[in-house]
Amino acid sequence: MYESEMTRKLKFYVVRFLLYAALIGFGLIMLFPFIYMVASSLKTSDDVTSYPPRILPRSPERTEFEGEDRVLYRVEVDGEERLMVVTDEQAPRLGFFAEPQDLNADDPRSTPIELTVEFDTGIEDGTLIDLEQEVVVESRTGRERSFDLYDVEIDGEFRTLALAFRTRGNIFVDPEDPTVTAVGSVLRAQRVEFVELQLGNYNAVLELDMDRALVNTTFVTILVVAGQVITSIFGGYAFSRIPFRGRNALFLMYLGSYMVPFVVLIIPMYRLMVAIGWQGRIVSLIVPWVFTVYGTFLLRQFFMSIPREIEEAALLDGAGRFRILWGIFVPLSKPALAALTIFSFLYAWNSFLWPLIIIGEGNVDNHVLTLSLIRLNNAAATEPNLALTGAAIAILPPIFIFILAQKYFIEGIATSGLKG
Repeated sequence: MYESEMTRKLKFYVVRFLLYAALIGFGLIMLFPFIYMVASSLKTSDDVTSYPPRILPRSPERTEFEGEDRVLYRVEVDGEERLMVVTDEQAPRLGFFAEPQDLNADDPRSTPIELTVEFDTGIEDGTLIDLEQEVVVESRTGRERSFDLYDVEIDGEFRTLALAFRTRGNIFVDPEDPTVTAVGSVLRAQRVEFVELQLGNYNAVLELDMDRALVNTTFVTILVVAGQVITSIFGGYAFSRIPFRGRNALFLMYLGSYMVPFVVLIIPMYRLMVAIGWQGRIVSLIVPWVFTVYGTFLLRQFFMSIPREIEEAALLDGAGRFRILWGIFVPLSKPALAALTIFSFLYAWNSFLWPLIIIGEGNVDNHVLTLSLIRLNNAAATEPNLALTGAAIAILPPIFIFILAQKYFIEGIATSGLKG
């Protein structure tokens, strides 16, 4: 019995929906670290380290009380939730009690709390009875931690609970009605927050010499990419279309140089830069890298895939080699050129080891982004939002470049290197 047309269509759409849902899910998992980094670059330092972590940047709601700007908290008073602020008054010590099986030995403050009471007052009036017993809880690292057990009076009955932690409390007051007060702890109170993008983080990071590093990196990247594309075009055309004695042997030697690890070349290149006076200068980041074996190989393979009849027809019409190259081969090679441009851009933009060696950490005026990120991480060790902002500044431009050129990039990967 054949399935009806409607059943087949329903199966088709269900399968397609599940496929797209799975792809979107995997895509979000892959993108989550990047999304979290960009979102954290728009947060305050306290918001980055808040627990549990959140994606959207939030800032605390504030109000004026007694001539000072204070943070608002949600506090429950007599079963009613109020917006209150913390005063400067001395508050009693508070004890936070939990079920023994709920204790968190790694972070007692994250333990689910059953009851919060004024510790000293409870001991004095008998609502808290120290059982002089302990419960031992093992942490994830294998370390044992002991917690004191108490009988705690709740609704006229005593329950045995463990003291998770205790701390000095805070006095909360309603700024609209100062006669309404409550005792609590800012550690457990919920702040009133709203979504706010901290765009000032980017200005703060750029003022830490990151703007100069960004300009240097852009300058170096543009010249390196332009140099590699131009030399690869000429080299690829010469090795693929211009016959001369020893061409294949020379190409094999040139290609073999690609197998030499960079660490082997560091010392000779460094001594060469010192000998010609380029140590610590921007030019040392450009000139040694305007030639690329990979780019020459890529374009050679792509040029060899172009039908020879097109070139012969142009030669019969009187076109020279230079005109054929720029009028025929280069326009037909946009996918390969786009792929080469992206690879060259990523290499030049993210280069770290060579700038670290030839420029050094102390030469701030000639720093590129990768070197400035080291200084930023040291200067903003207590401000993770600024460190993540610097990382976002370094990562976002390559992503935009890839998005703009992804069509040609994918086409270049798919079609280059088809002929040897």
